[in-house]
Amino acid sequence: MRNTLLTITGTILVPSILHIFLPFLILQSTSVTSFPSIGFIEVVSILLALFGISIVIWVSITFVRHGKGTAVPFYPPTEFVALGLYRFVRNPMYVGIFLVIIAEAIFFRSVWLLVYGAFLWLPVQIYVIRVEEPQLESRFGASYRNYKTTTPRWIPRIHRQSGA
Repeated sequence: MRNTLLTITGTILVPSILHIFLPFLILQSTSVTSFPSIGFIEVVSILLALFGISIVIWVSITFVRHGKGTAVPFYPPTEFVALGLYRFVRNPMYVGIFLVIIAEAIFFRSVWLLVYGAFLWLPVQIYVIRVEEPQLESRFGASYRNYKTTTPRWIPRIHRQSGA
């Protein structure tokens, strides 16, 4: 129950800051004060944002159900998780977060939101490489090292079927 409550809090609080509060401040400071009229590009960006949000929710549920932990760094999963979206990329939660930021940039046609996303990605990349991955190797040993060699960090591999 604790893991579920922490995951719900972390899944709502952190994305709210990253996806609503900070982009709102950026848009306000760059004089974007209204919603654009809804056309094809806006619909595509909304679908992209919903896809990103669904990734974050799916991964959070996976951490609770299969990892016996949370997405909150203070109470990480105790079981190694390499199923669901983790079969395709090692960091699907971050991928989901960045998809939402990209969708917002497209929706509002804001280069500044893209710049925000790029500046946010850099410390995340450093954190993943220098902190998160060594911790996972320490906790899960050979399982995680093997997983790293077969699963890309950010961009899923497209596997081709041999034969037919």
